[in-house]
Amino acid sequence: MKKTTPQSLSVWRPLNLDRFLLGVPHYPEHVEESYWDRDAMRMAEAGFNAVRMGEFAWHIWEPYQGHFDFDLFDRAIEGLARHGIKTILCTPTATPPRWLSEAHPEILRVDMSGRVASHGSRQHGDTTSPVLRDHSRRITAAMAAHYASNPNVIGWQTDNELNTTTSLSFSKSCEVEFRKWCHLKYGTIEKLNEAWGGHFWATHYDNFDQVVLPIENNPSYVSPGHRQDYHRFLAHATAMFQRDQVEILRKTNPDWFVFHNLGQLEDIDFRSDFGQDLDFIGFDIYPMLYDEFRRNGGHAYSQALHLDICRSYSGNFIVPEQASGLGSQPAFSTMTPEPGEMRRMALTSVARGADGLMFFRWRPAHFGAEIYWMGILDHDDQPRRRYAEAKRFASDIKAIEQDLLGTSVRIDVGIAGADFDNQEAYRTYPMGLPSPAEDAVHLHRALYRRNIAAGFVHPEDDLSRLKALYVPHWLMWDEKWTENIRAFVEGGGKLIVSAMTGTRTRDNHILRELAPGMGLGDLLGVRVEEFGRVAAPGSDGLFGTHPKGAGFGPSGDVPAPACSAHRSYHIQYGNHTFQAAHLYEKLVLEDGVDVVATWADRWIEGEAVLTGRQVGKGSAHYLGTYLTETLAEHMVENLLSPAGIHPILPDLPADLEVTERTGPDGRRLIFVLNPTSKTVEINLDGQFKDLLSGEIPQGPMEIQGYDALVLRAD
Repeated sequence: MKKTTPQSLSVWRPLNLDRFLLGVPHYPEHVEESYWDRDAMRMAEAGFNAVRMGEFAWHIWEPYQGHFDFDLFDRAIEGLARHGIKTILCTPTATPPRWLSEAHPEILRVDMSGRVASHGSRQHGDTTSPVLRDHSRRITAAMAAHYASNPNVIGWQTDNELNTTTSLSFSKSCEVEFRKWCHLKYGTIEKLNEAWGGHFWATHYDNFDQVVLPIENNPSYVSPGHRQDYHRFLAHATAMFQRDQVEILRKTNPDWFVFHNLGQLEDIDFRSDFGQDLDFIGFDIYPMLYDEFRRNGGHAYSQALHLDICRSYSGNFIVPEQASGLGSQPAFSTMTPEPGEMRRMALTSVARGADGLMFFRWRPAHFGAEIYWMGILDHDDQPRRRYAEAKRFASDIKAIEQDLLGTSVRIDVGIAGADFDNQEAYRTYPMGLPSPAEDAVHLHRALYRRNIAAGFVHPEDDLSRLKALYVPHWLMWDEKWTENIRAFVEGGGKLIVSAMTGTRTRDNHILRELAPGMGLGDLLGVRVEEFGRVAAPGSDGLFGTHPKGAGFGPSGDVPAPACSAHRSYHIQYGNHTFQAAHLYEKLVLEDGVDVVATWADRWIEGEAVLTGRQVGKGSAHYLGTYLTETLAEHMVENLLSPAGIHPILPDLPADLEVTERTGPDGRRLIFVLNPTSKTVEINLDGQFKDLLSGEIPQGPMEIQGYDALVLRAD
């Protein structure tokens, strides 16, 4: 497998491999060796070309300090290679061994209440710990040296789902390292005090030795700047923990590719050191797990949303873990994919940017905390419908691989995402308002339902590929982004900026000018004179959670204001009037700015809520509120559709999911996926070839439940 030099991080970045990685995470240490050869033979028969292994086996690689034992994995790797299966190894640092926890308890995480993590789960090690970093370098160097010339080891995964169990630690070593980081960042304690607002609530520090970790609600809130820097520090510490390993692996064998598999995406700054150090990024995809916890509108939409968010961080990616069956840990279990659904979910991952995919897992464990997390095989070692679907997916990949590689996902409507500072800025002071991601979901889902090419982008990306860009209240803004966005609008793009955007500095201070700042106000021709909350009917008048608890809101002894339940605001958009949510802004408009929609009632009746102005060949719009489902639908119909933004394939039934991948040479692959269990009828005009069947669909045809077409324009 050939690796090329990766391009800079961008939503448009293709994967730098010349083959689609296809296989499974594999745990030979979980079964007797008598299973191994049969496993490898079945993998090859299924069409797999790679496995991933070793991420939880530090205790096997190094049973006691300084003594390394590679025998078990040497034999497993060799056995797989005899059947043409290559191996991706993982640094095993997600599970430091018991001897290390006992000899150096200072490596253990400490939670906000001061409880020290116990050995016996995973991610109990504190990645900010210098001691853990030393041992991480040792095990990585030993493994890299041993496999440096082994042709059957083709690449590495660093750790496993960094920060997924938790990203937080309040250990002594974490506090010491945080103080060092603050000293390097600010240089003087005066600058830190200025950034964190030390004159508020007497939080001023006399020296860096006094700096503490931000423990929330103890007894009240910490400075937003303090909390923001803590999470910046955690992201930096995570990146440096990984960099230790990456540098060793690259120095040992520069031909290896190196990636990481992300789970929860906590305290990871992809566009900084973390993503730049890797050849590409992997994202573990469990659609039914997201829907269980996030309730985003069904498994299919949950997966599409999560994949589009993932792609915004780095461009194309691989899926080191793709759900295959029931997923379970002791406290929960997911729904089970129905026959055909596992393959459909895998094709959705490919349609939205995956250039490699591994089904989790080869076989389920018979012991431990995931005994009911099912794999391709069943507990009795028998291949059944999941194996058959994996095999069919492998044949799908074989049919499309040459057309697929080198393409990226088409986006007509971009939604600003993938910015670590804005994600954290919201969390430092949420006020009970939706996050940028929660706001963006309304527009993303409206576009998804219409099969309009949409995705999340960063303002630093090449925006010329877009037709429209929506910015969902990014509190922090950079003037260089304004320049890129202005060029996009002047070139013919449609920009929509929402409420509260460009209102804080990088230190989480409020700007000393009317928002939006950093040049956005000049581009939009709008300034925000006043803002306030909008209460939904039945609201108690208090938004978010007050630290004093009882005595506030309907559950306490101080009643909510009697009028709060009636403070609903409405929007007049064309001939339609509908309720607003969350926030109003009172806008001041420059000459030449048009009013697109107005407030329909209350004291700001008739004033602008949505504006627009021509800028060059394009237009710049400002939305002085947050999205609702209804408002998002109206914006698609009244702002985007008139601008020539239409479905990828017109006149298809609403039940289908349509995505397009395009290549620099003009290649177009259109994925038509049926995420439902029912048969859907469509009508195609014969201009495409279905790569999966080899046929040219023309006229009426049926797509069975969970089936798919991959259409190439010939």
